[in-house]
Amino acid sequence: MHDVKKTVGFVAGMALCLSVPVAYAANDIVVGVAVGLSGANSVVAPSVVQAADLAVDQINAAGGVLGRKLRLEIVDDSSSAAGAQKAYDVLVFQKKVDAIVSMETSAARNAALPIVTRGRIPFIYTSFYEGRSCNKYMYINAWVPEQQVAPMVDYFTRQKDAKTFFLIGSDYAFGRGMLAFTRKYIEKTGGKVVGEEYNPIDATDWTAIVSKIRAVHPDALMISTAGGVPNVTLTKQLRTGGIKALYGNLSIDEGTARSMGADAVGTYVAGSYYTSLQTPANQKFMAAMKARFGDKLETPNDLSVPEYDAVLAYAEAVAKAGSTATDKVIPALASVTVDGPRGAITMDKERHAALSMYLGQVMPDGSVKVISEFKNEDPGEQCPNLK
Repeated sequence: MHDVKKTVGFVAGMALCLSVPVAYAANDIVVGVAVGLSGANSVVAPSVVQAADLAVDQINAAGGVLGRKLRLEIVDDSSSAAGAQKAYDVLVFQKKVDAIVSMETSAARNAALPIVTRGRIPFIYTSFYEGRSCNKYMYINAWVPEQQVAPMVDYFTRQKDAKTFFLIGSDYAFGRGMLAFTRKYIEKTGGKVVGEEYNPIDATDWTAIVSKIRAVHPDALMISTAGGVPNVTLTKQLRTGGIKALYGNLSIDEGTARSMGADAVGTYVAGSYYTSLQTPANQKFMAAMKARFGDKLETPNDLSVPEYDAVLAYAEAVAKAGSTATDKVIPALASVTVDGPRGAITMDKERHAALSMYLGQVMPDGSVKVISEFKNEDPGEQCPNLK
């Protein structure tokens, strides 16, 4: 049996650049990746695909798993519920993948879960989300509100003396779920919410909401929009509208922030990964990404790195189980640890993971300056009935 820990542990030689096409065999282990190559997530999707590609390259270069190579099947979910249903139907029942590892909107995830259940295949969801999505076939290795909201709200209230908050979200499960938690936390810690507004997930016009913000003069904004395009359009309109409140964004990734240029500067963010993390593991990861993709490299971020970690976790679970059979891989997923660019991560907290979190601020060069680190933040109670 191949020891996948050699790959997961960042062995020497992980920075590789494959220049020859890989020949796949009929007995390959096939991992499906459904991701928003079009729609709201299209800004970040290319970085997610690159992260999955690198993980598979490294595993295969080290000998594969159980003597077999891994192969990706990538399908566009259009960043939507309807698109996810089509994508998962293709992956599960036509491509007959062995597992799915995907970064998607909450709407896409919720639409896909019944298909995962019917197909009875392992599913690792790699997007930060609103929490408490539970399915016996699903694990999650990204953050939930219990891990992400407090660092930002506490910084605003304790260090910046913010007392009033305005909440803005995309009108779907993630936007509303994140802001429901945020409102409760703000009020519990003595702050006041002076406005809460939502726009459709594909909205591009935020004029009415900007006017409402201007009318109440909040100390801080807390934003929970769909990753990618909505963050770009909202942020630009807040800047051009002259809004000067502290700007905390609960959903922007580093790659999107870089693409926004001056509009993103000063934005406060909180997440489990930034390219500026000064750890040996992250430096090796960044070197590997640069070697593999060169000048085509998309900025690694808090949506793509969990995808990388999850592909490695799946491979490690298959190796530990000695099989790709779902009934063996599912329990194994809770017991394997990926020591990757975000640190050591185990999905053993009710199908979720304790994560080190970082509060940061976007700098003029597009990088994120880390302000504070919060070690091993617990996800709290998420799926207590799943064993």
